[in-house]
Amino acid sequence: MSDPKFWIALSDAPDIGPVTARKLLAIYRKPEAVFKTSYKELSNIHGIGPAKAKSIKGYSEWEKIDAWLKKLDAAGIKIVTFSDKDYPEALKNIEDAPVVLYVKGRIQKEDRYAVAVVGSRNYSPYGKLAAEKLSSELSSMGFTIVSGMARGIDTLAHAAAIKSGGRSIAVLGSGIDVPYPPENRGLMEKLAESGYVISEFPPGAPPDKENFPKRNRIISGLSLGVLVVEAAANSGSLITAGCALEQGKEIFAVPGNINSATSKGTNELLKKGAKLVQSAEDIIEELAPVLKGYIRTREKADIELTVEEKKLCDIMTAEPKHVDILLRESRMPAQTALGILLCLELKGIVKQTEGKKFFLA
Repeated sequence: MSDPKFWIALSDAPDIGPVTARKLLAIYRKPEAVFKTSYKELSNIHGIGPAKAKSIKGYSEWEKIDAWLKKLDAAGIKIVTFSDKDYPEALKNIEDAPVVLYVKGRIQKEDRYAVAVVGSRNYSPYGKLAAEKLSSELSSMGFTIVSGMARGIDTLAHAAAIKSGGRSIAVLGSGIDVPYPPENRGLMEKLAESGYVISEFPPGAPPDKENFPKRNRIISGLSLGVLVVEAAANSGSLITAGCALEQGKEIFAVPGNINSATSKGTNELLKKGAKLVQSAEDIIEELAPVLKGYIRTREKADIELTVEEKKLCDIMTAEPKHVDILLRESRMPAQTALGILLCLELKGIVKQTEGKKFFLA
């Protein structure tokens, strides 16, 4: 296995961004080999040149990295590199994915079924209601909620997911040992228990203004789509939506009051073609083709079912049954049953036909 300090060095070297780092790794496979390569060879690589070759060969911050490694180990923070099997699958597919991630919590394969929920720091009562309702619905249906742990809509989305018993991922614009905003330290600990917190910035990195637009590409990169709940005309949430568009992800928006400043951004997204969202079902409907793609590629062997999943499967057959019948026979609340049915669809156990009818695959 590669020594993590070489991965960190490659991401820390001046002028060597994620795209350049991945280009070098495609050629040399391991970061150790990049640093051992001669200046002449590096400078002759198209897109590298003398300046970047000098940055790599002149890198000398090894003692700083050793200090970081000790600090991370003491705090229980993991280093996940681009070559690790734990590196988030969805994030790997974006062009400028970080080569090093700092992670607190546990990455799970199920997190590929994620939706980002973002919005204004200064939300309205309507925005609060929408963020909590939609995040809770999506979480109950098995989706992981991704956001930036910022004040406002981000915080509401994370908290609603945790309250619903689901998973949530926070992407920081600071070092993972620098909770921001500071009042969300407690939320960050809960997120590490019910999902994970992630940052591409090294330990001790302050929440500089320029970090947040950069981290937004990771929020969208981890997700199947981005839901913007409330956003002013110049909101950072619109940057996240722009990242999603560049990455080929779905963009969703909650319609807002035409007289509200915090709805100007979302209403503008809707004018430009974003999917209008009133309930979680609107998102699922739009993501259905993508979800089916994941279902086909997922292994069906040795799938473990929860007690509630088994209960629904026991009352289903190869003949389609309407959801109302399933609700009546299972005696489950509608939202709970719909969430379980979605999970069973994602596992490839159940299929849905027109008219909200379900059958065993």
